[in-house]
Amino acid sequence: FLPQLPKQVLLANLLADFPEMTIVTDAVDAEMVARPGKWDMNLIRRFMIVFGAISSVFDYLTFAVLIFIFHCNAQQFRTAWFTESLVSACLIVLVVRTRKPFFRSRPSLPMILANLAAISVTLALPYTPLGPLLELSPLPASVILAVVLISLIYVLAAEVGKQFFYRTYR
Repeated sequence: FLPQLPKQVLLANLLADFPEMTIVTDAVDAEMVARPGKWDMNLIRRFMIVFGAISSVFDYLTFAVLIFIFHCNAQQFRTAWFTESLVSACLIVLVVRTRKPFFRSRPSLPMILANLAAISVTLALPYTPLGPLLELSPLPASVILAVVLISLIYVLAAEVGKQFFYRTYR
């Protein structure tokens, strides 16, 4: 069983990269500009481990919900997983772009619009003529709601994890 087909992985990467290209338009928090720092590879490594662990917890949670609660067939599972991975990727970029709470550091307008566009395309794809070509199928509203809820809880967990991380590893 493949949780995503190769064409879905490629499309997911393309859709996730689109908003990330707007990072260059983003405003840097004033305190980061006031006192620029050096790259700390140990800090980056720790950051990757902490956020990789948080991400993995939510991957397994999503898998469990789709399999054990909704009993999704392979195509529904892939569609829901595609949706969750893209929605959460777009939202997590907004969390990790700043040390501040994400809602206290406004991203650039291009970044906001690109993330909204990527999320909108992701949610709409299964309902378009491209859906069957990509083997994405319309999902029951309950599955969509669960995927969005998991993504939002993931954002909150990442925000809490970020605050803990930066208090622990200054």
